Amino acid sequence: MEIYSSHIGRLIEQLSRLPGIGPKSAQRLAFFIIRLPKEQVESLAGAILDAKENVHYCRECCTLTDGDLCPVCADTRRDHSTIMVVEDTRDMAAYEKTGKYDGVYHVLHGAISPMNGVGPEDIRMKELMTRLAKEDIKEVILATNSSLEGETTAMYLARLIRPTGIRVTRIASGVPVGGDLDNVDEVTLLRALEGRTDMGHG
Repeated sequence: MEIYSSHIGRLIEQLSRLPGIGPKSAQRLAFFIIRLPKEQVESLAGAILDAKENVHYCRECCTLTDGDLCPVCADTRRDHSTIMVVEDTRDMAAYEKTGKYDGVYHVLHGAISPMNGVGPEDIRMKELMTRLAKEDIKEVILATNSSLEGETTAMYLARLIRPTGIRVTRIASGVPVGGDLDNVDEVTLLRALEGRTDMGHG
């Protein structure tokens, strides 16, 4: 027997498809939304649709933005000769919160994971190599997560980049193994950046 009406059931089902939202959280969110004033619900729905229609990849770094270039890439005061490679936009946001990194970024939108069928061609690796070929880059900082996938991605990228003569570094292992960068405190992120090491030949 169905407990909820079809309208509530559909809302719960849609919400439970969001990452990190289980059935109980989906129910709580659904009832919260239903109790909201209609104009707030319309505002929420409008914000979702507006973001979906207007957010796309930055032409340079592939982060999500609503302009041709994201604010970081468009900032002429940044050091455009240093690129930090991260797995997703949240990792980029984590480093931006420290306020201490003045280079630019490249967002891969994932990491190499043969177990999950994700290869180099499935993430924004080609765009990075194109960027390195046409811009005057002095250093690439590999700041992928310290998970197996993140380490695999860093090693793969280091092998690709080294022949270009560009310095390749890896953030220090102060970031906990398996830890997502967006869950790490700012002091630890700064130590990881400052303690970065050159990725030698291998």
